[in-house]
Amino acid sequence: MPTVAVVTIILFTLIVAAAALGLIRVILHLRSVVKTLDALDGGVQVIVAQTSTVPSVVASVNDNLAPVRSFAESI
Repeated sequence: MPTVAVVTIILFTLIVAAAALGLIRVILHLRSVVKTLDALDGGVQVIVAQTSTVPSVVASVNDNLAPVRSFAESI
């Protein structure tokens, strides 16, 4: 095999290895981002759970104030 072919194969191998290392680093960073987003999603779900009672309470308050509203309209 000519020397040029050997050098080309070695350079090709080094380039592929560098690309593989870069992709592995990207994969590791994306896993870290997924963990952070999962934690953030959990926090958002807690906020949703804590504020979900507001619409049901508003409806019951409006129902309880119906006699007051009808009295105010009759005046």
